[in-house]
Amino acid sequence: MSQVHSIQVTTINGELKSLSDYEGKVLLVVNVASKCGLTPQYEQLEKLYEEKRSEGFEVLGFPCNQFAGQEPGTEQEIQEFCRATFGVQFPMFGKIEVNGEARHPLYQTLIQAQPQAVRQAESRLTKVLQEKGLASEKLTDVMWNFEKFLVGRDGQVLGRFAPDITVADEPLASAIEKALK
Repeated sequence: MSQVHSIQVTTINGELKSLSDYEGKVLLVVNVASKCGLTPQYEQLEKLYEEKRSEGFEVLGFPCNQFAGQEPGTEQEIQEFCRATFGVQFPMFGKIEVNGEARHPLYQTLIQAQPQAVRQAESRLTKVLQEKGLASEKLTDVMWNFEKFLVGRDGQVLGRFAPDITVADEPLASAIEKALK
């Protein structure tokens, strides 16, 4: 069992779950938020999940309120918002921290495996975060909501992608296809 697959998480409904349940599947782990300029990515994530689920693909959403308080709701409010607004059916989990001393073990493992994200050259998001003084000084920290980690069927972390790289953008789109083959 890989290090990723050995981690325990809590579902959005409060049930303890082992990521070993996803062994043999390609995972896209995303820290999500309901009140972020990137929140519309839920629609693309759900569409991709529906298209690729039969090929062994899972999107795992982890709400996080560490970025400008953009995920203030309860787990129930988050789930209702995601389902009603974007039809989200992919697995959602309880709120976690992705940076700092209380960083969840899942994110400790993901970041250790992929210390830096692939970023867009001339990223508007990076400029805005820097202008507003919201950019982390630690390059290994998760940059913002909707950063994505791609995990292979064997539990190895294959890639890490900045929040403003969507599932339709390169190089993430081709990395997902390659992992599914």
